[in-house]
Amino acid sequence: MASILSLTTHDKRMSDPSSSLPPQQPGRVARPRAALEQIGWIRWLPGLLTLRSYEAAWLRHDIVAGLVLTTMLVPVGIAYAVASGVPGIYGLYATIIPLLAYALFGPSRILVLGPDSSLAAVILAVVLPLSGGDPMRAIALAGAMAIVSGLVCIVAGLARLGFITELLSKPIRYGYMNGIALTVLISQLPKLFGFSIDSVGPLKDLWAIASSVVDGMTNWTTFAVGAGALVVILLLKGSKLIPGILVAVVGATVLVGMLDLGERAGVAVLGSLPQGLPAFAIPWISWDDLGQVVIGGLAVALVSFADTSVLSRVYAARLRTPVDPNQEMVGLGVANLAAGFFQGFAISSSSSRTPVAEAAGSKTQLTGVVGALGVALLLVMAPDLLRDLPTTALAAVVIASAIGLFEFADLRRIWRIQRWEFWLSVVCTTGVAVLGAIPGIGLAIAIAVIEFLWDGWRPHFAVLGRAEGVKGYHDIKRYPDARRIPGLVLFRWDAPLFFANAEQFSERVLDAVAESPTPVRWVVVAAEPVTSVDVTAADVLAELDRTLREAGIELCFAEMKDPVKDKLKRFEVFSQLGEETFFPTVGSAVSGYLATHEVAWEDWEARKA
Repeated sequence: MASILSLTTHDKRMSDPSSSLPPQQPGRVARPRAALEQIGWIRWLPGLLTLRSYEAAWLRHDIVAGLVLTTMLVPVGIAYAVASGVPGIYGLYATIIPLLAYALFGPSRILVLGPDSSLAAVILAVVLPLSGGDPMRAIALAGAMAIVSGLVCIVAGLARLGFITELLSKPIRYGYMNGIALTVLISQLPKLFGFSIDSVGPLKDLWAIASSVVDGMTNWTTFAVGAGALVVILLLKGSKLIPGILVAVVGATVLVGMLDLGERAGVAVLGSLPQGLPAFAIPWISWDDLGQVVIGGLAVALVSFADTSVLSRVYAARLRTPVDPNQEMVGLGVANLAAGFFQGFAISSSSSRTPVAEAAGSKTQLTGVVGALGVALLLVMAPDLLRDLPTTALAAVVIASAIGLFEFADLRRIWRIQRWEFWLSVVCTTGVAVLGAIPGIGLAIAIAVIEFLWDGWRPHFAVLGRAEGVKGYHDIKRYPDARRIPGLVLFRWDAPLFFANAEQFSERVLDAVAESPTPVRWVVVAAEPVTSVDVTAADVLAELDRTLREAGIELCFAEMKDPVKDKLKRFEVFSQLGEETFFPTVGSAVSGYLATHEVAWEDWEARKA
C-alpha cells in the first residue's frame, strides 16, 4: 500500500540528506547482482556473505550501536505490542527472534526490524474481535497472522514478485497510511486519558472517547504523565544525540515509581515481565478464525514489504550498494515466520529504530544481533526493571509514531497538480477510518485496480497530420493547421490494447474514417505506444479489418513492436492482416500509400528541397 512500492510515507522521514550512513569502505565495490547469482545457495544468506568479508574494525561500532539500539527496542516493542492487542512481553519476543533471522537472511546491512505502528491497526483489527479478551488467544491469532505474512513474503520473493508493492500509486498509499495513522492514534487515546472503551471502529471509538472525557472519566494524573511523555518525544524527535523515546519512557517510569502513582493515583503500569526467553510454539487457531487471519496476514505482508522495500532502497542508495527486492521479501518473510513460531507477531522495518542504529555507527547486521541479545539479557536478568512503566507513556510512544505516519505536505502538492488523485487519497483514508484497517486495504487495492483500468480504458488517441515546418506527424488537435493526406487516416492509440479498451479502439478508428474530409483508402495505426495485445483485442482487430475491407479500406500498422507482432502471430491474426500491412515507421507507411495511390499531395520537405 500505506505502498507498495515506488514510495510510502517513510520517504519523507528518510530522505534527509544530512542523515547519511558512513561511506562505503575504500576499495570495496558492491557485488553486482549477476555475480551474486553465481555464488549459489549462499546468496540466500546475505548475513553469511557479510560475515565472510567482515573487518575487525567494524566490531566496536556494531557492538556500541547494538547496545544503543537495545535502549530503543524495549519500550517501542512493548508499546507496539499493546497497540496490537497483545501483552507487552510479546513485543520483546517479536523483537529478539526476527532480528536474528533477518541478520542471516536480510540483504540490508543497516535495516532494523521489529513491531511497527503501521501494522498495529491491521493486527488489532483481527485480534481484538476474535480473541474475546483472552491474551493467549490474542497472541495465537497474531502469531498465525505473522506466519501467513511470512509465507506470502517468502513465496513472493522466491517467485521474484518484489515489484508488486509498486502497483499502488503514491496518492493511494498516502491515503491508506493516513487512515492507518488515524486509526492507530484513536486506538491509543483511551490509554492516554486513563480509561477504556469497547472498540467498535475508529470513528465510533472517537465519539465514545469524547463522550467519556465529557462524562468525567479521565484520570488526569494518567493524562499528565502520558501528555508529558508525548511532548518530550515530539520535542526531541529531530535530535540525533538525545533519544526522545528513551528519555520520555525512563522519565515517566522513574516518576511513577518514586511517587507511587500506580497505587496512589491509579496510573496503570506494565508490571513485572515474565522471566525467560521466547520458546517455540505453534499458534493454533480454530477453523472459524482462519479466513480472517489469512486476509489479515496478506494485508500485513503487503504493508510490511512496502515499508521495508522503501527503507531498504533509501539506505542502499546511501551505501551505494544494489538493492534486491526479492531477497528483501525473503528476509522479511523468514523474520515474520520466526516471529510467528516463537510467540511473536507480525513485524516490519522501522523508520525510527533504523536511524538510531545508523547514528550510533552501525556497520553491518551484527548491530541487530547485539540488540536482540541485549533484549534477551533484560528478560533473563532484570524482568522487574520496567514494572513501573506507565501504559500511558507507551500510548504516547505509539501516538508519536502515528503522527509521523501522516503525509500532508506531498498531498498539498498533489491537490495543486492533480485534484482527482488527491480525492482518491481522501477516499482511501476515509475507507480505513470508517471500515477499519483490513477492509480499508482491500478498498485501496480495489481503487488501484480501477485507477489502472480507467487509465487504460479511456486512453488518449489522435488523428495525425503533417504540420508545416515540423518533422513527423502530429495530433491535428494540437496542430490545427496540419494537413491531412487525402484518402489516408493516420491514427495513434496511446495505450496497450486489451479487453477493456479494444471495442473503444475500434469505434474510434471507425469514427476517424467517418470524419475524414476525403474518401478513405488506407488506415494506418501508429502503433508504437501499443505495448501489448490480448486475445480479446486481437479478435477485435480481426473484426475491424474485415469491416474496413468490406468498405474498400486497407488496415495497416506502423512502428509496431516485434513482441506485439509475435502475439498477433500466436493469436492467428497476423496472417489475416498480411505481413505487407506492417511498416517500420509512419513515414514508410505514408510513402507506401503514396506509391500505390495517385493523390494530390506535396510534402513541405519535398517542396523545400
